[in-house]
Amino acid sequence: MTKRPLGIRILDAVERFGDRLPDPVFIFLWLIGGVVVASLVCSALGVTATNPVTKEVLVAQSLLAPGNIRTLLTEMAKTFTGFAPLGLVLLVMLGAGVAERVGLLSAAIAGLVKAAPRALLTPMVLLIGLLSNHAADSGIVVLPPLAAVVFAAAGRHPIAGLACAYAATIASFAGNPLPGQFDALILGFTEPAARLLDPTWTANLAGNWYFTATGAVAFTLVGWWVTEKVVEPRLGPWQPAAAPAASTTDETPATAPKGALLFAGLTALAVVAVWAALVLIPGAPLRDPDAVGPAQITPFFRSLVSGFFLMFLLSGCVYGWRTGAIRKDADVVRLMGESIAAMAPYIVLAFVASHFIAMFSWSNLGAITAIKGADALRQSGLPLAFILLGVTLLGAGLDMFIASASAKWAALGPVLVPMLMLLGVSPEMTTAAYRMGDSSLVIMSPMTPYFILILGFARRWAPGIGVGGLLATLLPFAVAFFLTGLVVTGLWAAFALATGPAAPFHYLIPA
Repeated sequence: MTKRPLGIRILDAVERFGDRLPDPVFIFLWLIGGVVVASLVCSALGVTATNPVTKEVLVAQSLLAPGNIRTLLTEMAKTFTGFAPLGLVLLVMLGAGVAERVGLLSAAIAGLVKAAPRALLTPMVLLIGLLSNHAADSGIVVLPPLAAVVFAAAGRHPIAGLACAYAATIASFAGNPLPGQFDALILGFTEPAARLLDPTWTANLAGNWYFTATGAVAFTLVGWWVTEKVVEPRLGPWQPAAAPAASTTDETPATAPKGALLFAGLTALAVVAVWAALVLIPGAPLRDPDAVGPAQITPFFRSLVSGFFLMFLLSGCVYGWRTGAIRKDADVVRLMGESIAAMAPYIVLAFVASHFIAMFSWSNLGAITAIKGADALRQSGLPLAFILLGVTLLGAGLDMFIASASAKWAALGPVLVPMLMLLGVSPEMTTAAYRMGDSSLVIMSPMTPYFILILGFARRWAPGIGVGGLLATLLPFAVAFFLTGLVVTGLWAAFALATGPAAPFHYLIPA
């Protein structure tokens, strides 16, 4: 018997270990218990940190204090329903679920597979995943299961396609080819941080464009190699007989009537045209009249989730009407209900995840950890290139504790941005270094609210896959993208390159 390579055996060990872990819901319950204990210890020790913006002294708070217990019990419903990813996922799936169940997505993917060479499926999926940043987090919900269908239709392992797409959608935070809604969000946090030192500094939506476009090229090439040289060989050949049933209704004909896909496509284009008009016409509602420059279209970027919901829903309804899968209005309601029912495991996870994140915030441990880590970085005395690599490492390391990129940057930015400005580094470069760190190791973190969603998708194709199996599949992407991020950041700092238009590497304090 041929001995399996060392790398494959390591991943097999990760899978065996991970499969022994409890269900992610119970992992979060254990984490909540750990945070409670940590809050008690840190509160007793008087652990503190000073907020560099407000100068407020943050004190570790016991989660068993009367006030926190009262908040937990009286705000439980609000904490749950206020969990941002929950509303996002449910809204997108209301529309995407209809499009999936009438067979639109399968038909579109089948056409895509026929049009694209089999050898280019991997880079195509990676590129679409990186571009999905413009659709907010909805790309994480929609693209991975579609990529699994693409790979299966091409005779390749669908779990590889699923993992490849998921890795790309996460990496899109630092590897998006074009500026998008995340640029507006993250640089929106950078601006007030920079103004602590320079009140005239204004965020530029394209301030990280050169950096993230380079990251997109690097992630595409590296992800291509990881998918075809590491992940697929480990998964082995795909057995088509094991494929799940098609996600269409019983009423959907085996062959869609001629023109059904065309009408659905025209409907999708009509929604795109309406959204373009809402941002381009004079006095458009998706423009902020009080903002200046690129920030004016921030409402447009924030509306994209709603746009995708309507695009999927309307195009799915048109396709279903043309194929006969939808014959009356009650069919649409039924399909939307089935879509939400399929999300039940995610809703259960969202309940415990939302409370874990909220309780971590109430304890002040998240902010204290971020501030103390940034202070240590400031006092290190390292060269600029090493400090920027430290920013990348800090962003990646905190992925294991705080999944939200914006939440981490809201805490870190007011410390890191002014600190590096004093060292001659522009706010855009500091932001770029952080983004690169936040787009790698989080791929394999079970703490992200989307991990259980991806696990659910994976079980449609491999019913026996567990947490360990998914971790072992995602680990090569996470490590490869992490190392790629360090190389890109290091080279950028070494050559002091501009991160975008009118966004130089260096910063000069105004006289």
